[in-house]
Amino acid sequence: MNPDNPLLKILACPLDKGPLILDEIGGALYNPRLRRRYPIVDGIPQLLPSSGVPAVDEEPAVENRHEVSAGPSDSAGRDGA
Repeated sequence: MNPDNPLLKILACPLDKGPLILDEIGGALYNPRLRRRYPIVDGIPQLLPSSGVPAVDEEPAVENRHEVSAGPSDSAGRDGA
């Protein structure tokens, strides 16, 4: 999968719905939050929850990060009393 592929901007982890990092060397999409890798087979990401495997090494050296915007604060709407 090409790092410039516009599809990478909309792909998300099937478990936590967060962004994935392209690991070109390992041929997978990586979720650093859950430390799971989803293989890319014949250019097609395998994004079923059951196709993810636990990652045993560090984050991929070659990566394409897609940042998520910060959500509302957990303390929003709470009073100090």
